[in-house]
Amino acid sequence: MTLRHYLFILLGVVLLSCQSNETPAVCGSAWIGGQIVNPKQDYVIISHNRNTLDTVYLDQRNSFLYKIPSAEPGLYFFRHFEYQALFLEPGDSVMLRVNTIEFDESLTYTGRGSAKNNFLTELFLLNESLDQSLADYNRLSPDIFQATIDSVKTNRLNFLQDFIETNDVSDEFLTMAHAAIDYAIFAKNELYLSANYRKQQYDESVVIPESFFKYRSKIDLGHEHLRTYYPYFRCVGYYLDNLAFLNYRQTEAFDRRSFTHTWHKIDLIDQMITNDSLKHSLLNVTVASYFMHADKIDQEKRMLTKFKALNQSSNDLKMMESLANSTMKLAPGNKVPEVALVNKQNETVAISAIIKRPSVFFFWSLNSSRHYKKIHLRVEELAAKYPEYDFIGLNVDDQFKKWQRLVTHQNFKTGSEYQFDDFNQAEMALLVNSVNRSMVVSAKGKVLNANINIFGMKIEQELLNYLNQ
Repeated sequence: MTLRHYLFILLGVVLLSCQSNETPAVCGSAWIGGQIVNPKQDYVIISHNRNTLDTVYLDQRNSFLYKIPSAEPGLYFFRHFEYQALFLEPGDSVMLRVNTIEFDESLTYTGRGSAKNNFLTELFLLNESLDQSLADYNRLSPDIFQATIDSVKTNRLNFLQDFIETNDVSDEFLTMAHAAIDYAIFAKNELYLSANYRKQQYDESVVIPESFFKYRSKIDLGHEHLRTYYPYFRCVGYYLDNLAFLNYRQTEAFDRRSFTHTWHKIDLIDQMITNDSLKHSLLNVTVASYFMHADKIDQEKRMLTKFKALNQSSNDLKMMESLANSTMKLAPGNKVPEVALVNKQNETVAISAIIKRPSVFFFWSLNSSRHYKKIHLRVEELAAKYPEYDFIGLNVDDQFKKWQRLVTHQNFKTGSEYQFDDFNQAEMALLVNSVNRSMVVSAKGKVLNANINIFGMKIEQELLNYLNQ
């Protein structure tokens, strides 16, 4: 299992069981199919309740069709490089069409059951739009923020009511629709609190009235049917983040990826979460996120010991030990793990052989032209400011000819561009979980910082600091 697959599993979606109150419903068949425009793979994976139902290969028209013999009402999802949830009930026959270049924006559904999924997709896009305005919202006073977010929720509920009046809907669908609305709003409230807590270190925080917290009484910390539904799962995580900060706010600034924060948060998860499956999922995601950004081996060892005491799942323990071992190998002062690279001439070279000076490794993919252009412009900017460093691009795809042509066409510095010879091996060794992530190493190939955002402000200060050491 690759690092990407593991993180996908940790961030899985909830799927409802085939129930109506206490009495099991009669489950009939349902169909899911559709067409993938610009496919990145020749198959899709259909899943339910975190379990893979089948791998379905695309035909010559890049289409697929799959029958679910006994469909339980609730969320299913298909994966084609990205995950997409959809709501199915017995008798549904949902056909989708998606262009991988603009995945969320291009996704449409037709067929029986499509109206429910088009509604949920529209709701998702509305929430995404709200996320983009969140920074501005977080600057509002508590009373104005509350009035604004209440107005947003009213609009969402009116949107749902309009849908109900023109469509037959089941109780299971209404449960999902209300959860999608409520927990998205609750999450915005928690993020507003997090933003305010971060302002404390600059003496810019404001007093939050008690009335602001009323929504928390509606947060269910053990909902069986919603336990891995992403809006719910994310909201519970944000809520616990804010509770964890209250335990150390007198000594450290708010940082949800720090050792102190993670230590307090997993204690709260163990104490407050009443559903064992939800508890294990939150523990896994929280500790994995910590390891991905950790840089002190002694603290990582302590965190791994504590995780083992809280989660006895053999599969979870095996994966977390593997992740911890990888991150500890990338701790500052260690040599960069040896991985094989391929240059433009299709020659294999060791990563250690190309490190001649202090270097910054950055990652990019052929799948997003906007991103690879943006990241190379950022690299040009940094290279001009810090000529003491080599900036080395590592492409994460396995299409050599396409990569080779693109490097030539875009006039990228071919002596500073490489592909991984075996991405799956390199992915875990270098923890390539984000194409915005970069790694700074010394002229001797020792790690200085294994995880820093190349677009962030922090990287420039660190590049200067390393030169002055």
